[in-house]
Amino acid sequence: MSSTPVRVRIAPSPSGYLHVGTARTAIANFLFARHYDGRFVIRIEDTDKERSRPELIEPIIEALRWLGIESDEPLVYQSQRLEQYGRFAQKILDAGHAYRCFMTPEEIDAERTLAREQRRNPDYRTPSLSLSEDEIQSRVAANEPHTIRLKIPDGETTFQDMVSGHLKKANVDLEDLVLARSDGTATYNLAVVVDDHEMGISHVIRGNDHITNTFKQMHIYRALGWESPVFGHLPLILRPDKKKVSKRLGDKDVNEYQTEGILPEAMFNYLCLLGWSPKEDREVFTVTELIERFTERNFNASNAVFDEEKLLAINKAHIMLKSDHELAVIVAPLLVEAGLTTKYWLETRWEYLRHVVGLLKERVTRLDDFAPQSGYFFQSDYTYDDQAAAKHFTPEAAEHLQQLYERYESLTQFDAEALEQSLSALADDLGIKRARLIHPARLAVSGVPAGPSLYHMLEVLGRRAVLERLQRAIEHIHRYSS
Repeated sequence: MSSTPVRVRIAPSPSGYLHVGTARTAIANFLFARHYDGRFVIRIEDTDKERSRPELIEPIIEALRWLGIESDEPLVYQSQRLEQYGRFAQKILDAGHAYRCFMTPEEIDAERTLAREQRRNPDYRTPSLSLSEDEIQSRVAANEPHTIRLKIPDGETTFQDMVSGHLKKANVDLEDLVLARSDGTATYNLAVVVDDHEMGISHVIRGNDHITNTFKQMHIYRALGWESPVFGHLPLILRPDKKKVSKRLGDKDVNEYQTEGILPEAMFNYLCLLGWSPKEDREVFTVTELIERFTERNFNASNAVFDEEKLLAINKAHIMLKSDHELAVIVAPLLVEAGLTTKYWLETRWEYLRHVVGLLKERVTRLDDFAPQSGYFFQSDYTYDDQAAAKHFTPEAAEHLQQLYERYESLTQFDAEALEQSLSALADDLGIKRARLIHPARLAVSGVPAGPSLYHMLEVLGRRAVLERLQRAIEHIHRYSS
């Protein structure tokens, strides 16, 4: 690392919601800045009038905020800097590093078609570079539409990439890129260079689909006499079918994962691992741990595959890392939204909720798994699973449940240990396996054949609820078996 203070940026375009690829790039920049005690800033690249949608800016910022990523400085909007760019295009032109190009759109299309047929980059130099200064001025005076193009010198362009190492490209393969359009507006590459320079960006960390832009931008830096930042190009994120993850293909944005029960810490953790490795035999990290470990030495150049199953595994691990109280805070609104209880009921029984989420957290993968798995903790008018009832709710089971009812009613201590001992003792007295008591008992108190530890579940439900539900099941069996 150089001694230059680290300043990095993320520059989303409001042409769509926050994509996982942009989110991954934001995370890499954020961690890089935090690791080196630098600054992380956000620039909104909203100069494309046709594609930019102002109403998407706030959702993008909110999605970043959900991930725990906020700008260290006020947001920069390219649309508010449009007047800044023209003078730099003129500066490059005045210095002889650019020229006026009078090629018409039709001529450009024809050149591009020919270039594609000949498998080469388009060459826009010939007609305009051969014009005399007098002819140029005459055409300018006549208000003839023209662009300003950068002159790419002969030779090759090289730079040291933080991810891929030494990269080079023959300049003959680079077009004389447009700096300013015929209406005077700056193109993407010029605006990016000017903004990065004036914002003092020390490192540009972005996707490797920008490598071609970087080769072009190196020439803009040189034409303006500016030192270029250090570049690092992260590998692409691919779908399982090896196509690039993209909005165009309908891949989900970050907001969708939020609504599907993914923890922000889990999404942050997983996206960090796409293009970077901690070089440790573990994959689950807190943000603090990632900040400590995140250096440019651990970037990977190979493209990464976005695997939702892996994301879910990491999400489950982060659920387990949370305390019961932290989970209760998150889960409470989901239970209310599902109609299982009310905010007031939960506020007056917070300890009960903590015990419920503590029992269930080992069994869930997403946050929205809590509500469907916890219904019987909050409502007693559930129906019994048909297949389980046909198997476990027999006349014999009713007799066993009645005896279990009597044993549980007489317990002086209604906790998991006492409940297990009482059921085991009854099984021994009846000469049966414990499973013949456990299955009908679980079905009786929950309505479902599977769930968390039976004895801890009974303890959380409490003596009154357990006895009422056992009695209800006994009556149900008698009613439907007679």
